[in-house]
Amino acid sequence: MASFLNSKRIVFQCMILVLSITCSCLHASEPPLTLDYYKSTCPTVLDIVKKEMECAVLSDPRNAALILRLHFHDCFVQGCDGSVLLDDTITLQGEKKAPENLHALKGFRIIDRIKNRLESECPETVSCADILTIAARDAVLLVGGPYWDVPLGRKDSKTAGYELTEANIPKANDGLLSIISKFIYQGLSVTDMVALSGSHTIGMARCVNFRERIYGDFTATTGMNPLSQKRLSSLSSVCSPDSKSDQNVSALDYVTPNLFDNSYYHILLKGEGLINSDQELYSSVLAVETKRLVQKYAENAIAFFEQFSESMVKLGNITNPETHANGEVRKNCRFVNT
Repeated sequence: MASFLNSKRIVFQCMILVLSITCSCLHASEPPLTLDYYKSTCPTVLDIVKKEMECAVLSDPRNAALILRLHFHDCFVQGCDGSVLLDDTITLQGEKKAPENLHALKGFRIIDRIKNRLESECPETVSCADILTIAARDAVLLVGGPYWDVPLGRKDSKTAGYELTEANIPKANDGLLSIISKFIYQGLSVTDMVALSGSHTIGMARCVNFRERIYGDFTATTGMNPLSQKRLSSLSSVCSPDSKSDQNVSALDYVTPNLFDNSYYHILLKGEGLINSDQELYSSVLAVETKRLVQKYAENAIAFFEQFSESMVKLGNITNPETHANGEVRKNCRFVNT
């Protein structure tokens, strides 16, 4: 049995290496982004975004997770180009109603408010893609997470990637190889993936996304721990086996749901990850490197914060050269300029 598992792990590592080499070519030439992009054209951009995000998070701490998730879903489809913000029109099918986004994404009005403020201050200057990237950083910071400098200069796309959401966005019930391959396709490493998964230290998951987990291997990964069984009982009361409770929600990190910390990794160590794609990082038979990283970030919150900051910059730098060359600065984040 041990020999079989070792063989699987060797094949797994080889697949990751091949994916890394192949996908590095896809992201070899990224358009330049700079920290002082709006220095002369809109010097107050960072202050305006920060003030609006402070209001949003003060009114409801869960808004931090909503904006962070919006940014992630934006960058994984066509790069960080604001395409996730586009509404459907007669000539354009947006990404909001794609299966992986429908009911999962909120916070659009927060971005609308920021955009309106910036259009009053600096008309037709700051892209929606940049607004979302800055807002995601401020969202994390406002709930106790780390700070990082945000390179700017993104353009807004004139298209959306409805079909790409199915292929590119990681799903709650994905296995470890599928999750890793989706990150590597974006030019993000296994280390980036484990660190960015730590964003689940805030936010909620819908029953439809954790039903398979709690009625599946939850008990196996927790080892019948009495406290974990109590947690399972609580989750079962929120999420029934049928589809009637699909939209009911539970915190991804039930210990400190509104605080950005490393509690998420401690939950994985206990086998209590709410969704399968999270617990796979620690419990999969292939989780050699990811398991080590989960343990590292559970033991060292500073190491997690440092890597998360670095990985968020890499995430925000995923750009489509065509959009950078031919994109625009939308006047309204929901619609392409006419």
